[in-house]
Amino acid sequence: MAVKIEKKSQMKIAIPTSSMPDIIFQLLIFFMVSTVLRQYTGLKVELPEAFKVEKLPTKRHVTTIWVDRFNNIVIDDVTVKKVNNLRTIVYNKLTADPQLIVSLRVDKDADMGVVTDIQQELRQAGALRINYSAIPSAG
Repeated sequence: MAVKIEKKSQMKIAIPTSSMPDIIFQLLIFFMVSTVLRQYTGLKVELPEAFKVEKLPTKRHVTTIWVDRFNNIVIDDVTVKKVNNLRTIVYNKLTADPQLIVSLRVDKDADMGVVTDIQQELRQAGALRINYSAIPSAG
């Protein structure tokens, strides 16, 4: 007597994808809420007032130099000990981005001799596109 063994039909295994959009949406919201975009504020600087203020069209090609009332100089998160070092830093940034605009944020009580030295170093580095930051005057 021969026993006949039947072949089992193959089971189809599938991953349910009906809840996939919900999971992706929850992950997207989680990462949007938990991500912190760091924005460097520079030195504490009290900007002077100006009568005519123009806003830069974009911040993409801008590097910022801060000078506080104690004549401390910071350029994009880097503290500059000597004004002479500014030339090399700006030259390297200008080589990497030829459209670079240097934005000066100088405290209204800062020494203008330091500002003049910074301007000379920028001129030596070839950075001729300079923006002076100020706040609009009330009057």
